Amino acid sequence: MGEDPEILGEAARILPLFVSRIDQLELEEILSDEYSDSPALLEIHPGAGGTESQDWAQMLLRMYLRWAESKGYETAVIDLQPGEEAGIKSATLRVKGESAFGYLQAESGVHRLVRISPFDAAKRRHTSFASVFVYPEIEGEVTVEIRDEDIRIDTFRASSAGGQHVNKTSSAVRLTHIPTGIVISSQNERSQIQNREMAFKVLKARLFELERQKKKAELDAISGAESKKENAWGSQIRSYVLQPYQIVKDHRTGIESSRVDEVLDGKIDLYIRGYLLARWEGNLFSGKDDLPDL
Repeated sequence: MGEDPEILGEAARILPLFVSRIDQLELEEILSDEYSDSPALLEIHPGAGGTESQDWAQMLLRMYLRWAESKGYETAVIDLQPGEEAGIKSATLRVKGESAFGYLQAESGVHRLVRISPFDAAKRRHTSFASVFVYPEIEGEVTVEIRDEDIRIDTFRASSAGGQHVNKTSSAVRLTHIPTGIVISSQNERSQIQNREMAFKVLKARLFELERQKKKAELDAISGAESKKENAWGSQIRSYVLQPYQIVKDHRTGIESSRVDEVLDGKIDLYIRGYLLARWEGNLFSGKDDLPDL
């Protein structure tokens, strides 16, 4: 008995929709955990390489801002330290919206850029790294002990755009948590009091995440899983290659796209969803870089 072409055609049309619906249901299950709906705090730090890596860090900041904008999320750049020539030395971004942390947790790790450097007169190809660290803003009744004697508070003039008022007064606040060495800055608010409150809120979230990661590392050690990644070659979760060819590849899932400009313009849902689904299903790769030779 022959196969009915009409039935085969209908099956070919329905199957992708069916698979997509299953993925969506799995994603909803993944994003139902305790912290998924929390606002996300996202830090970006350039690796070694000076201006080139600092420019890459700024490109990543723009990518996440554009992504958040496309989702209708509320964003605030809590802290931004400009680079000396271009780019940024660090940035902390707050993203608030449905499942903000649930999605953005997929972006934690080292991101690698390969391109012809616009800062190199000889037009040589450069490889740059930047680390992204994402953690949830803590809301509700969560106890995190921060002792007064463990905190050093410094004030300084804001260095990012914030209006005349911000730049003329020492309204920005920097907290140093002495036991851990964690440094948190806030300069987005107009007053020193507001920046102090925001800095303590972020510090509380960082310390809470530190404890969460400590517990996770203990479980990883038992299971043999990898924990923290170094901000350098060989530890990247994703590579963005602009030259000699164009590709963005996530080394944890194998997902790739040649639409580099679109990805850098914030279209990263393919990678976020792919990572979350692969992690939930236990199908993550080791992170090995298998791109063609550069």
